[in-house]
Amino acid sequence: MPAAVRGGPRKPARPRAEAPASPNKARPAQQQPAGKLHAARGGVGVSPSLALGVAGGALALALVVTLATGHRAERLGQAMVHGVDGEFANLGFKLKAVHVTGASATAQADILKASGLYQDQPTLGMDLVDLKSRVEGVGWVKSAKVVRLLPDTVMIAVEERPALAVWQHSGRLKVIDAEGRIIREADAARFPHLPLVVGQGADQAAGNILPAVNARPRLRDRLEALVRVDDRRWDLRLKDGSLIQLPAIDEESALIQLDQLDQRQRILDLGFARIDLRDPEMVAIRPRDSVLPGQPVANGA
Repeated sequence: MPAAVRGGPRKPARPRAEAPASPNKARPAQQQPAGKLHAARGGVGVSPSLALGVAGGALALALVVTLATGHRAERLGQAMVHGVDGEFANLGFKLKAVHVTGASATAQADILKASGLYQDQPTLGMDLVDLKSRVEGVGWVKSAKVVRLLPDTVMIAVEERPALAVWQHSGRLKVIDAEGRIIREADAARFPHLPLVVGQGADQAAGNILPAVNARPRLRDRLEALVRVDDRRWDLRLKDGSLIQLPAIDEESALIQLDQLDQRQRILDLGFARIDLRDPEMVAIRPRDSVLPGQPVANGA
């Protein structure tokens, strides 16, 4: 008699389906997905979000340490920027050429010196606003534009202040422009061709009188200096020692009177001690104390 089986007759066993492989089970090295991040050791997979979180935590910790040790937060940012600049410089983003336009040869040297640019300087990290400010700080420069041409060139376009005269005041000589601004970088000894203006206020007033004088070559070529008197009017001193006194107002009319006198009597060739043009109704001429034999003397208009 067959033995009794609890629960009735035994049914044939079905084949068991294999359980899916656990996602945590290590795969052979050659089957790991290429895009997966891995820890440095142990072969444990790290999700991108977890990796970013860890990196962010490390950066925050570094910032806390920086602040706790007495350093300012911007130093950390600067270090990061310098590091990026250095990497790009290694790829060719470094200064090789600087082109200056709109400036004379004399001014170019001063502009380049003030710019502070140097060979192989990283170009991506340049502060162009600060560079423009340094260039415009040069006395020769009225305004400037700075353009960075990647990967290795900087363009500096300037509007130059032309030198107008040499100003003598308190025993010092300074080169000035038409606005009376001193061009600090200019050495007055290197500009002997510029007219000399003397006295307090001569720097500010020179831009008004010099165009009228320069328009008269016979007067201009004989001129030694323009002397400002009481910061009101001009005395013109000629190379032969003659003196021309101009009025405080309407200098152009006085110079026209001088032109007419010179056309009639060639007074600028003959010489005189003084011509007083301060009174528009009368021109007073004082002859020299000593006159060469046979030399005519102009003693009136």
